[in-house]
Amino acid sequence: MKLSNEQLQPLLAQLPAWQASPARGGLITRRFVFRDFAQAMGFMCQIAVHAEKNDHHPEWSNVYNRVDVTLTTHDVDGLSMRDIRLARTMDQVADALAQQAAPTEDNDHA
Repeated sequence: MKLSNEQLQPLLAQLPAWQASPARGGLITRRFVFRDFAQAMGFMCQIAVHAEKNDHHPEWSNVYNRVDVTLTTHDVDGLSMRDIRLARTMDQVADALAQQAAPTEDNDHA
């Protein structure tokens, strides 16, 4: 079900890093920036498993440590709760990856 503007506003307020657009009936976008290419790919792999399990796939692209994401639900020509849930999951995975310490020489001597 497509979210109305009244339904969407409080949900978007909980996703401050995402940009909303009325294009294509409604969509949200975000750029994620990671430590390096491997971390960006790790993010994409984790999200791919989640997306496949939930049958809701992002439009995305990757260049080195950046992942640009667009979420919209084609079946409803706009934003649905599936997009909101996937955006939340992406934020959580990205936050968890950001908490991981970069490899250092001290870590190598454990």
